Amino acid sequence: MKKLILLAACAALSACSQKAEETKEVAAEPAAEAAPAPAADSGTPPGTYDVKMADGTMATTTINADGTYVDTDAKGKQAKGQYATRDGKDCFDPEGDEMGMCWAVSKPGADGSFIATADDGTVVTVTPKAK
Repeated sequence: MKKLILLAACAALSACSQKAEETKEVAAEPAAEAAPAPAADSGTPPGTYDVKMADGTMATTTINADGTYVDTDAKGKQAKGQYATRDGKDCFDPEGDEMGMCWAVSKPGADGSFIATADDGTVVTVTPKAK
């Protein structure tokens, strides 16, 4: 569950970094061509991301426009909760008793992928899901 939260955090952070770069380049263009509106609580654009764990296991994280997220592991099990950015990190707070987790993310590569590192040292690779 924590890994899924990490993945979601990484995905959100990566999307946020991409949004900032796109905004600088697209500022003079019409609003219709601008990136999607940011999530209400996080400032990260909504989107779906593939998350690769250190052991090769894959998961998916979806950041919704309302500041919520849904993580889906390789077996289809889902975890839901709230997403926010705190102290420069992507933080995921799952529903229920489970502890939340924050992730520091690297600068995205040319393909939009980035590395996310959780406060506990867990590392994942996050890639925007192809549409």
